[in-house]
Amino acid sequence: MTVGADGDRRPGRERLSERLAPDGDDGAPRGGAIDGTAIMLAAAKASVPASSLPRLLDRAQAYLDGRATEYAQGFECVREDDDAAVYLVPLGHWDTKGLDLDFSHREVDAVRRAHAEHLRRVGADADRRDEFETALEIREVAVVSREGKSRQSARR
Repeated sequence: MTVGADGDRRPGRERLSERLAPDGDDGAPRGGAIDGTAIMLAAAKASVPASSLPRLLDRAQAYLDGRATEYAQGFECVREDDDAAVYLVPLGHWDTKGLDLDFSHREVDAVRRAHAEHLRRVGADADRRDEFETALEIREVAVVSREGKSRQSARR
């Protein structure tokens, strides 16, 4: 919560980044492998309350992480680092996964936007923004955390 110059601590004075703050004690950003700035950008554009987006992303991330091997074997990975792998998936991917996750149309749109914003951020950092923008015209994005792949490997 943002404290005013007069010491005011009323609800509603918090910044968007504070409303999206983690619920956990470890201070890690909510939303799984999605970049925090991408979450804030998606929240600003989404038709769901900003405070619910991290919870939706956590649910989607758990779903994706449980299928990390399938994504690695079935889709084009355009970026991989220690935290996440970014896959280009067919259009309609999030509509289908949203049904599996029992998300509303607006919730699916919010999750789709967050994953797409993550790709845009990655593209800007890697000087591949134009390439990734073009890809978004014919594909969607799924960001799978490396943690999910590690958990699957440990189960074998």
